[in-house]
Amino acid sequence: MSDADLIDRLAAALAEHTKPVIPLSIDLWDIATIAAYLKRDPQTVRERMACLPSFPKAIRLPTKNGRTHPLYRAVEVIKWTEGYRDKH
Repeated sequence: MSDADLIDRLAAALAEHTKPVIPLSIDLWDIATIAAYLKRDPQTVRERMACLPSFPKAIRLPTKNGRTHPLYRAVEVIKWTEGYRDKH
């Protein structure tokens, strides 16, 4: 097997294990992703931040069993976060 063939095979194998990147302008984040972005515990985000009136409104997609998990537009969460930047 040539080096070029090996590189092609490695590239194909890596592509199978890589998630496509979704642009922030359309991405939806769950509580765990928001928590990672904010460097906070998911429970803190769920119980102390997501319930604030100023926090972006949730998107709740229908499911077969009726239990929905809130999703939030990434750009809205980022904008909300930036609103807490020090003004000095």
